[in-house]
Amino acid sequence: MAVNRALPDYIGFVFAESRRKVDADTAAMLKEKLDKRIKAVGVFVNEAIESAGDLFRRGIIDLIQLHGDEDNEYIRRLKEKYGCPVIKAVGIRDKLPVLPAEADYALFDKLSAERGGTGETFDWAILKGIGTPYFLAGGLSADNIAAAVRLLRPFCIDVSSGAETRGVKDAGKISEIVRLVRGLRSPPR
Repeated sequence: MAVNRALPDYIGFVFAESRRKVDADTAAMLKEKLDKRIKAVGVFVNEAIESAGDLFRRGIIDLIQLHGDEDNEYIRRLKEKYGCPVIKAVGIRDKLPVLPAEADYALFDKLSAERGGTGETFDWAILKGIGTPYFLAGGLSADNIAAAVRLLRPFCIDVSSGAETRGVKDAGKISEIVRLVRGLRSPPR
């Protein structure tokens, strides 16, 4: 209900091992209640192509976000078989890594050893001047999101722990982040 009120462009259903993990039945129930203007992203780590693709085929998710060892061949096969848009997480350290050529979008984050985000920011200057649309993640919250958007103008902001209080999604923080980002968007061309 909180995201339906805030109306972000996307929400994430985490299918990888995580404290945020949901199963397919729970995700289907949530998707059914989700405002149709919001797209659901399925988050996976080294998932079988058929498992991730089936959730897309069934309409439970609208995009697939990959955080594991999935390479360009995996992404190409996934897209060919299911026709799904793919976001590939790219871990940032001290320089820009090779971008995933087959993915529709890269998601830049400071990744942990477990493949999820660390909840920490990285040096955003590394991304300055990238011409392709991308998702920005990594330690984003209402405290720093305006600076990130002003500096980089990413296609999308991905916030997880920054929209939580004591490990639980916080309706107030979700609304505040969506309001901040919408206020910073460039007017349509």
